[in-house]
Amino acid sequence: MSPLKSLLVAGTFMLAALAPQLAGAADDYPSKPVTIIVPYPPGGTADIVGRLLSIGLAADMKAGVVIKNIGGAAGNIGAQTVKAAAADGYTLILGNAPMLAINPHLFKNPGFDPVKDFEPVTPIADVPLFLITHPSAPYKTAQEFVQWAKKNPSKANYASGSAGSTTNLAMELFMKQAGFRAVHIPYKGSGPALAALAAGEVPVMFELMPSANGFIKGGQVNAIAVTSAARQVTYPNLPTIAESGFPGFEVASWFGILAPAGTPKPVIAYLHKTITKVISTPQFKNRLLELGAVPMTGGPDEFAKLIKTELQKWEGAVKSSGATPE
Repeated sequence: MSPLKSLLVAGTFMLAALAPQLAGAADDYPSKPVTIIVPYPPGGTADIVGRLLSIGLAADMKAGVVIKNIGGAAGNIGAQTVKAAAADGYTLILGNAPMLAINPHLFKNPGFDPVKDFEPVTPIADVPLFLITHPSAPYKTAQEFVQWAKKNPSKANYASGSAGSTTNLAMELFMKQAGFRAVHIPYKGSGPALAALAAGEVPVMFELMPSANGFIKGGQVNAIAVTSAARQVTYPNLPTIAESGFPGFEVASWFGILAPAGTPKPVIAYLHKTITKVISTPQFKNRLLELGAVPMTGGPDEFAKLIKTELQKWEGAVKSSGATPE
């Protein structure tokens, strides 16, 4: 027998010997707590969505689910942590549009590849943004804001959670489509930006619905439009940007669960089935809607396609913003 043939035969026997062990590992999953990394500090939209999901999963995943916040570098540190974790399904990440579709264009070396380093499991929620203003702002609609900005270029400015954030790039996309410019004033997170808007330091910004809800309901800021394709159930009288005179405009930050590349397919299938079951419950759906988020459906393949599509979409927005890759 030739050396090559001997090697092939040996390899076949080795795979045959390992197959029952691999199948057993998948059958026993999960036999210990599963950790979901939220790549941002506590209190933000990602943390809210992650903890809401973990509560739902706890009933089905008897071994337990742990949420661990690993913030830093706009989500890159958390992503790097999961990339380096064992591909056994016990360390997952709550990924979103900024981490997976924006950071690869914003950082020269984010420390991970959003396509090659992760196994998409399932999308969870689609979170549109509000266009919100200080109550004293001289515009009450998106169209009035654009007209005012064109007439008052020296006074037009807007806030965001940080340079290169979804809130920043949403405005860049809007300015490009509507044909106006405004000065960007970045803050260290959505919390400080919202506080500055409520205090009247800046007149306008885009912000994710879960984060902005409390300020709107408290009357500290006004919501004048939403970036989703259709009006939101919880704000039926609030027009979309598209129907405000800017057809086709749609921006959202989405969230989904991913595992390290190489995680066994049976484990991915189990996670997808279990998470989908949670997302489909009335309790989870209603809570998301209360937060201004929309439940998403789709399998690993659909989620993978979404990530690739969003990578292309946000590339142009990052370039338009003038942000220089760090």
